[in-house]
Amino acid sequence: MIITRLKLTNWRNFTEVDVPLQDRAFIIGPNASGKSNLLDAIRFLRDVAKREGGGLQAAVRGRGGVPQIRSLSAHSGGGIGIEVHLSQDSGEPAEWLYRLVFAVEQRGHHRIVVQQEVVEHKGKILLQRPDSEDKLDADRLTETALEQINANRPFRAVAEFFNEVTYFHLVPQLVRFGAEIGGKHLENDPFGQGFLEKIAVTNTNTRKSRLNKIAASLKHIVPQLEEITFERDATNGQPHLRVRFENWRANNVSQREDQLSDGTLRLVGLFWSLLERGGPLLLEEPEISLNRDIVLRLAGLIYRLSVPVRRRRGTERHSERRQVILTTHSPDLLCDQGIGSREVLVITPGKDGSTVNLLDDDPGKRKVLEAGVMPGVIAPFRDQRAQLPMHLGLSL
Repeated sequence: MIITRLKLTNWRNFTEVDVPLQDRAFIIGPNASGKSNLLDAIRFLRDVAKREGGGLQAAVRGRGGVPQIRSLSAHSGGGIGIEVHLSQDSGEPAEWLYRLVFAVEQRGHHRIVVQQEVVEHKGKILLQRPDSEDKLDADRLTETALEQINANRPFRAVAEFFNEVTYFHLVPQLVRFGAEIGGKHLENDPFGQGFLEKIAVTNTNTRKSRLNKIAASLKHIVPQLEEITFERDATNGQPHLRVRFENWRANNVSQREDQLSDGTLRLVGLFWSLLERGGPLLLEEPEISLNRDIVLRLAGLIYRLSVPVRRRRGTERHSERRQVILTTHSPDLLCDQGIGSREVLVITPGKDGSTVNLLDDDPGKRKVLEAGVMPGVIAPFRDQRAQLPMHLGLSL
């Protein structure tokens, strides 16, 4: 399944959001406009649905509490709301709807409570809270039905979908020095500290297949790269990647991951995450540390590597492509003929919070795009009202 519609109310930078999503979504906008916070709304539902250590209270607490989540532009009394529509494909009608609205109690212990929780399946309401039992026992509203195994049985598919959401933003230094740094890994390891361990525990045949696919993709953009293999240190058993490069020497040249450039290491991590099965993959600025020639090809590589997976729906099996939602500051990333105008989300900051629109919503831009101009050429990456003058007030 994929998320085909996202609606937010009073969430961080936004007072109201209602946008459709495709198999891929490219989120652009100025710094501090809310790109990361838009992704975080989806991560929030994952944290609520988590089987261990999750739930509404933990998800809110992990973000600093309701005051840190609630939009500064929110109208008084309004709760924080997230609604998603889930479909098997971007061209199909919504199969599932999940809506959650929560706030702090106005009286009593000022707990975080559910104001509304709704689940629909093909238009039929399966859950609508508060219900009669909630009215008899107000403590029930401190938990969502989504996080409770007994309560979410009729819509377990939704909870499992959110559990499969992946946020990945590999930090090369954490991969290189993960063993030396040691310590506790963050939940779901979003920054790749345990990336090598993840590769190590993957089935041998699957691991080899994925590394071969990654190497085949990298050959076209990383000069002289020939092969990527997995190995363990003979002394301490630590997992490593070994990358072999074509060279004039008879046995070629190989390097471990700690000798690779930041860009190459980030690409390996990105491509591995694309080849994993799961729900939506959330990425922040995948163009970091990459040269322009690679960034220009990145959208196509992302599409090709998020290979459709065969899944069973009832008695039949269908192909499903992993949904990828990413933020970017790079016009080059959107200079790809395969990117549609409905795949680009534009965030615009304003006095009453940021707004989110499709690039396709602008009739003038839509006309230019239909003429064959690529999104990266006309997409408004920056807020023109906030541009610094080139001379910065200096004179020589």
